[in-house]
Amino acid sequence: MINKLRNQINEFFIGKEEVVDNVLICLLAGGHVLLEDVPGVGKTTLAKTLAQSIDCSFGRIQFTPDTLPSDVVGVSVFNLNTKEFEYKEGAIMRQIILADEINRTSPKTQSSLLEAMAEGSVTVDGVKHLLPQPFMVIATQNPIEFLGTYPLPEAQMDRFMMRLSIGYPTAEEEIQLAKYMIEGKTVDAIGSVCKDSDILSLREQVKNVHISDSLIGYIQQIINLTREENRFVLGASPRAMLFLVAASRARAFLENRDYVKPDDVKATAVNVLHHRLVLTSEARIRKEDTDSILNTLIAKVRVPRE
Repeated sequence: MINKLRNQINEFFIGKEEVVDNVLICLLAGGHVLLEDVPGVGKTTLAKTLAQSIDCSFGRIQFTPDTLPSDVVGVSVFNLNTKEFEYKEGAIMRQIILADEINRTSPKTQSSLLEAMAEGSVTVDGVKHLLPQPFMVIATQNPIEFLGTYPLPEAQMDRFMMRLSIGYPTAEEEIQLAKYMIEGKTVDAIGSVCKDSDILSLREQVKNVHISDSLIGYIQQIINLTREENRFVLGASPRAMLFLVAASRARAFLENRDYVKPDDVKATAVNVLHHRLVLTSEARIRKEDTDSILNTLIAKVRVPRE
């Protein structure tokens, strides 16, 4: 089932197999994704392709400075006939949400996503409303433009399991994209290869993937080194460790294994951790790279032999 899903997405989203695999890891692990890249590289297309490939509801929120929290979570409206308040769903009440240009809306509206991403529910006028499952937020932002943007606070960044960058396609891939456009082969023509219940079933199977105590200790040592690193103002949180455990199990499942290997941890660690770490001003002046520091720290930790 997961291979069918992977193959269908790769057929339309050309040449970015690693990005697709990481998005599927987040889907299987119950996490959310932040796609950060320049305009036009396919961030929205990837989200739509994933949603089209699964028979589930899809919602898109185009964030702007005047987007209100009620536009996202919904609002209570007084019904004159019943003399009661009724909940009118917001855009968040879908299974896969594309939060487009999330850094263009105000912090108040950004924070309306926090409860949904962390707890799978929204609270309106004191009443909790559960979100449909499986639920996943795929947010996008442009790291180049800063005018009229509101950078995501650390608390919001920490809710995303991974931050991914797509990058430009190769010359051959770009030519193929042009041919697809000429042939009229668009995302809207994609049929579903699985149902929402299949994703829920796969998530349950991921929970059965074994991870040894020695590997959990290995992950904790990596997390602890980020906190001790003097080039970071802020190290990885306990939530980061839980996400790294979950992502490692999901990758093992994606690789058709029922147990986690150190390679699974190494393959997911940078994407899970780099957006949670804050460089010191001195490190930024020296133009230090967060990913390079992370790879150095990971190489320092002794890999368990069990």
